[in-house]
Amino acid sequence: MTSLPTSRRNALKVLGASAGMSLLPGAVGAATTAKPAAKANFIYCLNMSTIKGHKLGFVKELEIASQAGFRSVEIWMDSLQAYLEGGGTLPEARKRLDNLGLKVENAIGFAQWVVDDDTARMKGMELLKREMEMLAQLGCHRTAAPPVGATQDPGLDLKRAAERYRAILELGEQTGVVPQLELWGFSQNLSRLSEVMYVAIESGHPSARVLLDVYHLYRGGSSVDSLPLVGKAAIEVFHVNDYPANTPSATITDADRVYTGDGVAPLSRILQYIHNPEKPVVLSLEVFNKDYYAQDPLKVAQAGLVKMKSMTRSM
Repeated sequence: MTSLPTSRRNALKVLGASAGMSLLPGAVGAATTAKPAAKANFIYCLNMSTIKGHKLGFVKELEIASQAGFRSVEIWMDSLQAYLEGGGTLPEARKRLDNLGLKVENAIGFAQWVVDDDTARMKGMELLKREMEMLAQLGCHRTAAPPVGATQDPGLDLKRAAERYRAILELGEQTGVVPQLELWGFSQNLSRLSEVMYVAIESGHPSARVLLDVYHLYRGGSSVDSLPLVGKAAIEVFHVNDYPANTPSATITDADRVYTGDGVAPLSRILQYIHNPEKPVVLSLEVFNKDYYAQDPLKVAQAGLVKMKSMTRSM
């Protein structure tokens, strides 16, 4: 009988010992105690509107968000532009974000991409493209696309709005930044969930996404029980806030928004509807409360994060 080489005999001894060890009670217990890390249901994000009234400037806003415990932010383009005009640069801004441990999830801008006036719309698209190019340098891959300039007069042709939305989605293909079609409940156009869903679907573009908001759904009169019809893929960012009791939807304003859990919005139902088991949804706290603006901005941001986590604790 041919004997095995020494190296092979040693290898078989090691394998046999390993197999035996795996059958020991202690080894079995050790193997079964290891659990996979829990998948996050939501990402907590600070929309800078929440501390915008403090007039801190772009850099200080980022520092406050990081100190408060946020790791995601939603910036405003006017604040970024003021920072650049003051001598800041996009590479410096990216470095600050990295040093603070922050990711820009989305941006708020006001380009007139959907208006009927051809000249104004072309200027709006040029502005949006420039903003997208800046955001790409910050590592941000989304931007809000609200119906700016089409809020006063009703009658916007939704078919044309869909064509215009597709056009800016194609800009997104060039820049790597996807415009999120935003519902504005106070607007005369794109104020209802059915309208933004029509425009998003009719655009026929696979990157189409909608940007919804607890306050705006209420302000525009859309039922939150229609949210399951939106579909998981269409929602990546969702603006959260709350509104007080006995405030009619027809008269409520942005300034009436309060922290999550401090009002009567059906937040639990909303979260259940938008929860995506495949990918965490970004919950971005967006309020414009003058009482909060009179308080210490760090405490405002900290309180907002605590209340957001409390809102999602049972998810």
